[in-house]
Amino acid sequence: MAPDTVAHAEVAADAEVMASVENGETDTYVLADVTTDDAYITLPLAEAASLPAWR
Repeated sequence: MAPDTVAHAEVAADAEVMASVENGETDTYVLADVTTDDAYITLPLAEAASLPAWR
């Protein structure tokens, strides 16, 4: 049996999420909920999953 690795979460109906790449010494992937203060995660772009990998 394959493990279920997808975490189920409730999402607010009015949430707005955006993603961007900050260029610098190390390119950084940023994923943020712009409707909530300090609700973001960052990681090196090289470690971010590609869109086909998310499907």
